[in-house]
Amino acid sequence: MAMPALRLYAGPKARAHIERHGLRAQDVGVVPGAAGGPKGLILGPLDRFIFGEWLTQSSQPVHLVGASIGAWRMATACLDEAVTAFERLERDYIAQDYELLPGRKTPTAAHVSERFGQNLESFYGGRISQVLANRRYRLHILTSRGRHLMRREHGFTTPLGYLGAFVTNSVHRKAMGAWLERVVFSSGGELPFATSDYRTRRVALHDDNFYAALQASCSIPFVLNAIHDIPGAPRGAYWDGGITDYHLHLNYNAAMTQGLVVYPHFQKSVVPGWLDKGLKWRHGSTHFLDNTLVLAPDPQWVKSLPNGKLPDRTDFTRYGTDLQSRVKAWTQAASASRQLADEFGQWLARPDLSRIETL
Repeated sequence: MAMPALRLYAGPKARAHIERHGLRAQDVGVVPGAAGGPKGLILGPLDRFIFGEWLTQSSQPVHLVGASIGAWRMATACLDEAVTAFERLERDYIAQDYELLPGRKTPTAAHVSERFGQNLESFYGGRISQVLANRRYRLHILTSRGRHLMRREHGFTTPLGYLGAFVTNSVHRKAMGAWLERVVFSSGGELPFATSDYRTRRVALHDDNFYAALQASCSIPFVLNAIHDIPGAPRGAYWDGGITDYHLHLNYNAAMTQGLVVYPHFQKSVVPGWLDKGLKWRHGSTHFLDNTLVLAPDPQWVKSLPNGKLPDRTDFTRYGTDLQSRVKAWTQAASASRQLADEFGQWLARPDLSRIETL
């Protein structure tokens, strides 16, 4: 018998709802997509099942909230042929390759930014209207905008600013708003989460800023260049949305009067910000997630994947110029992850409440 792959973790309101009604496609109000780079590859099969099979059984509006790779995934869900697009996203992401200058172990930020921008335009070219005019899905792309010392990207002030953000965040997460603010680019509708937790702006997402907003949301500091002065948004430098909201630990509970948050994630913990990765006391669930169901891989199952872990950015260094070996490992992990989607489909058909753990 195969090792179980999927675990389900629910907040108290989500669990109570499922005990009364089960989990139906029409119950879903929000689907978040976390930052996390290559880790998101294992969610491809779940994405294809959720958007290609399950949610097609209902018609209610659904908010899609994403940061970094999660924003790319959620924007892909808004395309007309979503399953085909998710398959291409998986192929394109696995095959990405960057040139190394002599003596360097990592590509330059300028090179990665240029290549990534080309990839986004190739992927969404001629299809932005499908995303923005989607009748059902409301897309919310999260970015992090620098303030004061970090208003522009600079070789000296930017590292200094991130040091200040790290120190400030260690004391109080909300205080990091002095350095970075959350800017959400939305295709329509009110935000599906309250924003009193952190300094936030909302900007309309449209044809002229779609590429810039999506690339900014994926622009990891020092790995890619910041995106400056996005049309329709406050001037300044915009970085990866995962800095302010790594796993989208947002206050869905305060904003949602109906609908559950169904969250395909690569782990149980919903870590608030990128700078909170080492702050274990911030990794637990809060009332923000009371109406959330997290779908995540079993840690024991993860050990069965290549290298005994999820794909991650360290693999670029691990494999270096051996593209073929990295592609093989990531493809194997993505293929194995079909088990997550299969098990979720089986659970939906016959919900077993004993499988639901406390988030």
